[in-house]
Amino acid sequence: MASHSGTLYVGVTNTIERRAYEHKRSLVEGFSKTYGCPRLVYVECHGDIREAIAREKQIKKWRREKKVFLIEKMNTQWRDLSMDWSKRSTKLQTRDPSISLRLQSG
Repeated sequence: MASHSGTLYVGVTNTIERRAYEHKRSLVEGFSKTYGCPRLVYVECHGDIREAIAREKQIKKWRREKKVFLIEKMNTQWRDLSMDWSKRSTKLQTRDPSISLRLQSG
């Protein structure tokens, strides 16, 4: 998730639609509410929670430049990917055991 100022949030969830909704409405206390990170700009799906958590930890250790490169490989305009869900009938389904890793931007 990302803020309009460029703050990045990296996290793991088992239901990306719910989590993006929570970030957009600042429903959960913590980093993304404090820094306002409502835009979903990158997502990875993993079939195993341990794999997703390991990837989250890996990305969290990266410098900002490397995270930006990762985002821009897939999303050059930093569009809010969750906006596509309302434009089509099939949403990104990420229920257990699929885990989504996202960099959220506001």
